[in-house]
Amino acid sequence: MVELKTDVSIEAMYAAGQVLGQALTAVREAAGVGVSLLDLDEVARDVLKAAGATSPFLGYRPSFAATPFPAVICASVNDAIVHGIPTSYRLRDGDLVSIDCGAELDGWVGDSAISFTVGRARPADVRLVETAERALAAGIAAAVVGNRIGDIAHAVGTVCREAGYGIPQGFGGHGVGRRMHEDPEVPNEGRPGRGLPLRHGMALAIEPMLIGSGRDGYHEAPDGWTLRTNDGSRAAHVEHTVAVTDAGPRILTERAPRH
Repeated sequence: MVELKTDVSIEAMYAAGQVLGQALTAVREAAGVGVSLLDLDEVARDVLKAAGATSPFLGYRPSFAATPFPAVICASVNDAIVHGIPTSYRLRDGDLVSIDCGAELDGWVGDSAISFTVGRARPADVRLVETAERALAAGIAAAVVGNRIGDIAHAVGTVCREAGYGIPQGFGGHGVGRRMHEDPEVPNEGRPGRGLPLRHGMALAIEPMLIGSGRDGYHEAPDGWTLRTNDGSRAAHVEHTVAVTDAGPRILTERAPRH
């Protein structure tokens, strides 16, 4: 069942989203050659704690997981698409990093992700991340009252496919609110005009995932969480929590632009 949020609830989600935006910005600024993924997780923990927020990621255990998630960020590097567990791995020059994070404040959740490069960026990685951001912007633009879920999926998928990138099937966005994952599912590919109608008060996490080679294949790593590309190609993942309103889509997880 899809819960429609009140305007007051949307404001509360916006407050959670601002904490989350600060956490992701802090992680991105802290990332550099020689910094470990565990270091980045600690940065996010500190921001959440200072704001009085908690992590919906820490201890999360969906049906597919053999163990609870042990961190407050997902840190996915290079060929890891999503759900990477932070480890002692130290970032290297040219790494492509995707950070997914959540924040819960006063009972409401925000969910967001960024992708960026460390050190000297490969042109192919820059294009991949830029395309992911364009796909996210297209999905957000389609999140208007009167459209349907399929319109968001089609907008995201069109940008990805036209640029020649793969899309991991079976993973995408979702509703968000008092829980991190709520109805409805928001696929990254679909047919326009199909699916659930969008109404004022729906809160959706829209999250394109792109595979650089153009192939869709992926597999689960031995840790039971990380999804990796089958061909070793690089991947990018970006996400915002967005409220569908009569005034248009509202991004609830805004963050400072990268300088």
